[in-house]
Amino acid sequence: MSFTETTSKSWFTRIKEALIKIVIGLILIVASIVLLFWNEGRAINTYRALVEGAGLVVDVDSAAPDTANEGKLVHISGSVTPGGTVEDSQFGISADGAVGLSRSVEMYQWVEKQESKTEKKFGGGEETVTTYSYSKEWSDRHVDSSDFKQPDGHQNPDMPVASERFEVPDAKVGGFTIKGEDIAPLGDASPVKLSQENVDAFNAFFGDNRPVKLAQGGIYAGANPSSPSVGDLKITYMRGDLKEASFVGKQTGEGLGPYAATNGHEIFLSAAGKVPAQQMFKDAEDANVIITWLVRVGGLFMMLIGFSMTFSILSVLADVIPFLGSLVAFGTGTMALLLTLVVGPVVIALGWFAYRPLLALAIIAGGAVIAGGIWYLRRGKAAVAPAGTQPLGRPQA
Repeated sequence: MSFTETTSKSWFTRIKEALIKIVIGLILIVASIVLLFWNEGRAINTYRALVEGAGLVVDVDSAAPDTANEGKLVHISGSVTPGGTVEDSQFGISADGAVGLSRSVEMYQWVEKQESKTEKKFGGGEETVTTYSYSKEWSDRHVDSSDFKQPDGHQNPDMPVASERFEVPDAKVGGFTIKGEDIAPLGDASPVKLSQENVDAFNAFFGDNRPVKLAQGGIYAGANPSSPSVGDLKITYMRGDLKEASFVGKQTGEGLGPYAATNGHEIFLSAAGKVPAQQMFKDAEDANVIITWLVRVGGLFMMLIGFSMTFSILSVLADVIPFLGSLVAFGTGTMALLLTLVVGPVVIALGWFAYRPLLALAIIAGGAVIAGGIWYLRRGKAAVAPAGTQPLGRPQA
């Protein structure tokens, strides 16, 4: 089932759109510069705080909080005892002994996909043929069919119930009390086996709108699981179980909270199982490096898009002759890439210089010394070569 639409744009319309792209492109360039600069500061401050914390952390017995460690950065490991039963109170589904519970809901819906093919016309115009296709798929989010190009015959009902996560109010790690929101994400996930009693709860919720039954370990709301209809629901539950956990944070009474390093960055680390403090700090440093590079790549990509949009008007102007426009587009794309590869690293270097000037100067000085040494050695070799060269026809005595 598909629908095809053909649209045309004049050369002047494309020029107006290109002018708007210039503004958007400049905004993206500025935003990417700010993002890259901020990211270097975030990475350096995080690294400094972690190094500081690794030198201050105190390993303590988790069995009973010692008032002597009040306000200190401490590391604890121990058995986990949930401080209550986590449950989905709406449907009366609980997971005794778990630290977390999640409800996953999928609905069978219409999904729109589109494919476009654009052809440039002589004189700078452009014609686009777009094909919209519709299929039914399971999705864990509501697909708004009112935004479809052809909504008639492809209507999706609202999702009567959505996915949600639940956690225990708190849990004990030895004698320390940890907030449920801090400990629930550490649990190992496993399916919750549902019963006919749970089916009755969902039947009461849906009323006579749709039949409810057990299917493949979960709840199926619909007539036939093997032949789903639009609006049918699949609902499953997963519980999170945790036997042991480790935390690094500021001791406050019988609890743990974020510890503020001297630069203001907060430290609060968590891990499933009994993990030594130094390993937790190393893992946090590794995560900081990964995040730093992900943001760098994202910032550089944003900058590339910004430069590309800024230069796009040149190819539009040249599109009066389509072949010429394609050549200009290739050139401006290359220019955008080169500028990104130059400006991006410069911004990153300036960020390092702003936050770690001494290290940046040391690196620059070290590079200058190495370059000077190489130049000096090459100069020395160049001077020695002529002196040792014998004229042709005169054998060496």
